[in-house]
Amino acid sequence: MVRLSFPIVIAQLSVILMGVTDNILVSSLLGPVPFLGAVGLANSIAFVISCIGVGSMAVIAPMVSKANSEGNFAECNRLFRASLWVALILSFVLGGISLIVSQNFYIFKQTPEVSRLASAFMVIITISNIPMFFFVASKQLSDGLSQTKVAMQITVIALFMNAFLNYCLIQGIWGFPKLGLMGSATATLIARIFMLVAIQIYLRKNNIFKKYFQRTFKDLSIRDLIPTIFRLGLPGGFQFFFEIAAFSTAIVLMGWLGEDRLAAHQIAINMAAATYMMATGIAVAGGIRVGQGIGLKDMVAVRRSGNVAFMLVFAFMGFWCLVFLVFPNFLIGLYTKNEQVTEIAVVLVMIAGLFQLSDGIQAVALGLLRGLSDVNIPTAITLFAYWVAGLPVGYWLGFNCGLDAKGIWIGLSAGLTVSAILLTIRFYQILKFRKM
Repeated sequence: MVRLSFPIVIAQLSVILMGVTDNILVSSLLGPVPFLGAVGLANSIAFVISCIGVGSMAVIAPMVSKANSEGNFAECNRLFRASLWVALILSFVLGGISLIVSQNFYIFKQTPEVSRLASAFMVIITISNIPMFFFVASKQLSDGLSQTKVAMQITVIALFMNAFLNYCLIQGIWGFPKLGLMGSATATLIARIFMLVAIQIYLRKNNIFKKYFQRTFKDLSIRDLIPTIFRLGLPGGFQFFFEIAAFSTAIVLMGWLGEDRLAAHQIAINMAAATYMMATGIAVAGGIRVGQGIGLKDMVAVRRSGNVAFMLVFAFMGFWCLVFLVFPNFLIGLYTKNEQVTEIAVVLVMIAGLFQLSDGIQAVALGLLRGLSDVNIPTAITLFAYWVAGLPVGYWLGFNCGLDAKGIWIGLSAGLTVSAILLTIRFYQILKFRKM
């Protein structure tokens, strides 16, 4: 499980660190207020829309793993080609929604300057989501075949490319045009195009994948697989959406409290998002191993994979819990020296430290349930946890009880805890009653 998950964790971390890089460079080169708030708002809203697509395609890797365990290489090829069509459809639908939202930022009731900057930034980020969707679709094949180093190597290179281009395009140095805030978004677009081109070349040229790209496979129809992926994947996409949307809604609420709260929230959420994305690497690996167990009709292997995934994420997120609680000032200092923003962010980072275990466990539970193709009830659980138990509690504590930003984050923590408990119970209930 460690060998399988480690490259996925590094790949997921590299992807989220692109956003962290954007925030750090924008804050240090342009200023935390209002530029950091604008970048955070635009990235968060764009991501909350795109996460439906990313979450929907996450179901494909366990399907590839199951087909490969059965020796069905043709099915692996069909899943790969179907995933690209799914990515194309999602690009049109979700990209269209994202562009509409970007032109109507007034609905979020932010300050005029934040709304103006965020609107323009989000247009470029929306365009960059298109190559990202195709990259995510492509890597489902390599991840499902346990070749997880492929995406890791590509995303690590893209991370450094994004940082370099951010620095150059924001300031306009070394022959690059000076684009200011839009330079950060443009850097992300270029890095994501590189990721797509690189993984396509790797998959089609490397001998490891040769048996999955036989010429005879091209004639096999994929019409039945596209609706199947949507049927199994969309609930998973909405699971992802309900959580990310809750945190993005919290960003809007923070904007109502003030630009300093918005900037502090963005710093804290960046850190929490980094550890969460690494936890989803363990979740993906767990789902792949569960899919292999299902393909081999071995429920003992399925249970063992689940147990190991939970133990790994508990140890991993426990470590970050301690880091957040012990070194909040050091971590915040990487983003800003603004005393007012720092004072608010310290409290939020410490709350983030307390919910690390809940966040990791619920992420892994969702990954394991995807490996079992159990999607509908987990979707209902996430809807309840974040939009009934989490966000309303946060709103009530923040605005009615006077706890301000801290109250909103306590509500988010409650939602994660409810989700972790219910999803874990769901996984072990299925194992108890399922027959191969």
